[in-house]
Amino acid sequence: METDVLGLALTEVTGQRRAEVVAAHPGPDFENRVPRASHDGMPGRPGPTFGTMNDDVLAPFDAAFRRKDFVQLVRNRPWPE
Repeated sequence: METDVLGLALTEVTGQRRAEVVAAHPGPDFENRVPRASHDGMPGRPGPTFGTMNDDVLAPFDAAFRRKDFVQLVRNRPWPE
């Protein structure tokens, strides 16, 4: 996922190899279709996204989605001091 989706370490893949991959697996509108498909795969389940990249996926597509803040959760925990 790091190279094919995010482009990390792409410089380690030769230009010829990248061209072969794109020829075999073209990705028209990839930068829009992948986030949308990821979002569409999590309907009604925003809770388990906490602390994952899925927070990033939900935020731009769902105006009602509110990210949880780890620091605030720790500071407001119900445990007595």
